[in-house]
Amino acid sequence: LTADRVSSHGRSSMTTASAPAASAPPPPPAPAAYPITYEVDLPERLSRWKWLIKGILLIPHILIFYVLGLLLGIAYFVAWVAILITGKFPRVLFDFMVGVTRWTARITSYGYHLTDKYPPFSMAEGKAYPVRFGAAYPEKSSRVKAFFRWLLAIPHWIVVGVLAYVLAALLLIHIVIVIITGKPSSGIFKLMAGITRWNMRVVGYVFLFTDQYPPFSLN
Repeated sequence: LTADRVSSHGRSSMTTASAPAASAPPPPPAPAAYPITYEVDLPERLSRWKWLIKGILLIPHILIFYVLGLLLGIAYFVAWVAILITGKFPRVLFDFMVGVTRWTARITSYGYHLTDKYPPFSMAEGKAYPVRFGAAYPEKSSRVKAFFRWLLAIPHWIVVGVLAYVLAALLLIHIVIVIITGKPSSGIFKLMAGITRWNMRVVGYVFLFTDQYPPFSLN
């Protein structure tokens, strides 16, 4: 009887030892990237004086935008109606509207003195330019969310309105630092880029580029 107990205890020990250890739970999946992106490269140096004349230098772009703004309004209305009827964003209109918004992001960043490189007269995506804007094409768009889009964006419009004052103060500090050192402050630059990113995401959301609600984040 004792031998049987020893044998049984041995088999039990071997079974316990051979049992695989409980595997650790898999890590949570990384959050998906937001489909509307805005990036601007931190320059090593910036002109101490060019900010004085950037408003004049941007006049050709502003004149073009009088026409582009009208076309953008028409494209937005047609796209909105198309989404309400078909649930799809016409690709031609999407590419045009994203291109105009990309152009806007470039001249806005140039005007904010985030780059000294003159914006190209182009809606095309170009990695060579230090300011980049993009949006992933949605295969389907929600009719309900499209209909109530401006209402859904109200919380963000309120935040963006407040951040506009913050951005104005940061721009003043940014220019003073550049005048003194000829270099941008990394911290100020990142804050200005983050506020601009937030604004561009809200603009893209209102323009129906995505149904995914914009994050309340500068990153």
